[in-house]
Amino acid sequence: MKKYTFFLLAIFGSSLCFAQGYQITLQAQQYKSGIAYLTYYMGSNLNIADSAAVSNTGMAIFKGKQKLPGGIYAVVFPDKNLRTDFLIDKEQKITVKADTTDLVNKTTVTGSSANLLYVQYQKYVAKKGKQLQDERMAYMSSKTKQDSLTHEKNYNLYNTELNTYRDGIIKNQPASMMAALLKAMKEPSVPANIPVTKQDTINNYNYYKAHYWDGVTFMDDRIIRTPFFLKRIERYYREVISPSPDSIIKDVDYKLLLARTSPEMYKFLLNWLTDEYINPKYMGQDAVFVHLFEKYHSKGLTSWLNEKQMEAISRRAYMLMANLIGEKAANLDMIDSAGKPSPLYNVAADYTVIIFWDPNCGHCKEEVPRLDSIYQASWKKHNVKIYAVLSPDDKENPKPEWIKFINEHKLTEWTHVYKTKAMEEADFAAQKPGFRQLYDITLTPTLYLLDKDKHIVGKKLTLLQLNELLEVKWKTKP
Repeated sequence: MKKYTFFLLAIFGSSLCFAQGYQITLQAQQYKSGIAYLTYYMGSNLNIADSAAVSNTGMAIFKGKQKLPGGIYAVVFPDKNLRTDFLIDKEQKITVKADTTDLVNKTTVTGSSANLLYVQYQKYVAKKGKQLQDERMAYMSSKTKQDSLTHEKNYNLYNTELNTYRDGIIKNQPASMMAALLKAMKEPSVPANIPVTKQDTINNYNYYKAHYWDGVTFMDDRIIRTPFFLKRIERYYREVISPSPDSIIKDVDYKLLLARTSPEMYKFLLNWLTDEYINPKYMGQDAVFVHLFEKYHSKGLTSWLNEKQMEAISRRAYMLMANLIGEKAANLDMIDSAGKPSPLYNVAADYTVIIFWDPNCGHCKEEVPRLDSIYQASWKKHNVKIYAVLSPDDKENPKPEWIKFINEHKLTEWTHVYKTKAMEEADFAAQKPGFRQLYDITLTPTLYLLDKDKHIVGKKLTLLQLNELLEVKWKTKP
């Protein structure tokens, strides 16, 4: 199956914007040649913003006519094994004097007031981090209960000191870039109660979710160029928020509305959300992608995308529009093996399973008999019927193999249908979408489940998932 992933985040490297320009000077006497790189964080990756040759005096100058967007940047040294981080904000004539023997304590950054707090923070965190690591290792190797308690106490003390230090920067330097970054990094503190009942757990979850974005403003472009913001986005949409499409759609619209005054944040969010839901993890979440297409992409609100990207997004959206969960399935005007009309809507059943398959598909040869076995053993007595659509991958007519397979495996209680080449050509001439577009058929076998009124209940399920879904439906049936 083709995977639709566009890596849209990569386009940020070409969107360094605004006027006035920048000049970042690196002084690293340990190097006499090679190429140094000016990079910025985007999630866990470092993206190249510029490169410069290192002179025989250890100097490299990164220079451009356009101003760099704010965020956490890093100079990567020629051997690519070492780097030093610093902040870029409004001041963009910066000198980084690096000593690779001790980058944390002997590197200085001048020309940027935003870095004064950042350098202090790095040094403090390095010291406190070593203390925390030492206590963790000592705790793990403790031989007595008293030793364990001592090291646990020390660890908690150092951790409290670190958090107090961070809170102090936020409180005392609220307008600084460092404060903005620390607020965006800060995890919500769940009430210190041990959940006893199910409701306690629900309350803790609701509190965590409600306070997840405390301190984060979606109107600040600088925080997207950090190593932590993308991780927070991923965790929120993959683990915290309800997987319900309606909940996600409401949430993303609100965040995109907040971000409209911050072009880079808006671009980042919309690109990431598009990539995330074009091939969603959970069934039904493709409705989020279709919503993004209809409300944003199709309205010309993603002008930074190139023609090829827009074409791919549009094509994918149109493939999904007709088969969203909860929508009424498109009718299929097919004929059976005898050439008699046998449309989908003529099937009267409490539930209808549609299978798109090809007798020459190796996986179909395994799954189709299994489908019939479970149908005969369980589904049939619950008034489930199977509507099987011949879906050949090639242009040759596999009808003989199709009929042979049906007869050999005694699939006589299914409704078997197909479209002749002439019927497909007539639909194409009349600009009618084919069944592959209507049901997003990119591989076989593909299974759909429809209810009594032909609304889509489930799609692209495995046999096990389909059986579990039907059992849930039967148990909850009034």
